[in-house]
Amino acid sequence: MKTARGRYAGGNADEENPYWISFSDIMSGLLVIFVLASLALILELTQTRQDVSDALKELQQAEQARREIVEEVVDELRRSNVVVEISENHTVIRIDESQLAFASGEHRLPPESRVRNNVLEIGNVMQRTIRKGERWKYLDTVFIEGHTDIIPSRREMGNWGLSTWRAISVWNYWNAQLPPASKLDQLRNHAGRPLFSVSGYGETRPVTIHQETEEMRRKNRRIDIRFTVRRPALEKFDNIQRMITDGKTL
Repeated sequence: MKTARGRYAGGNADEENPYWISFSDIMSGLLVIFVLASLALILELTQTRQDVSDALKELQQAEQARREIVEEVVDELRRSNVVVEISENHTVIRIDESQLAFASGEHRLPPESRVRNNVLEIGNVMQRTIRKGERWKYLDTVFIEGHTDIIPSRREMGNWGLSTWRAISVWNYWNAQLPPASKLDQLRNHAGRPLFSVSGYGETRPVTIHQETEEMRRKNRRIDIRFTVRRPALEKFDNIQRMITDGKTL
């Protein structure tokens, strides 16, 4: 018959301390969870960085394509003695008033053949440059923007309506005069939607603030062409927003 001392000496300590087994299992399980959570976080951070890198690369390519389009249009037009300007960080082509200036209160193109030929050349060069190398894939919208001076218009909707109709007049002239294969209404953006649109700003975006003289006001009766680029899909930034909300850092 074994003594109590013998039972203690020969027995299994784990059998008499079952809580130790449970504690060890818990610690092992927590360690596994910690390792898995760390791996998941590393993978998420890696994917998020890749998403950010891809989005930035896409945006840089779009910005570069826009810059190339704007600069090439301006350079080619200057070789044809058609004066246009680049403004607002290579996003807008401004048609100089020496090439196109609307009469006060008038939305129709001036009747002079020189003016109309210059306007047609702008449309032709622009469509050809946009198509080059399929750079249209990086564009979202090309706006034909009409503007007025500070003199109130008597037409319906005032200067807002006048400026919009000026943009529409240029657009209609291009599509009526350009060859069928060069028409701007055939161009589509990256999403398959029409690339061109028109807008009117009235007198709200003058190039000359002071308009005391007719010459000053004439500069503001103008057409601008604004190029906007496609932006990365918002879904690419979902991981970043979620991680910021959860208190994580990249």
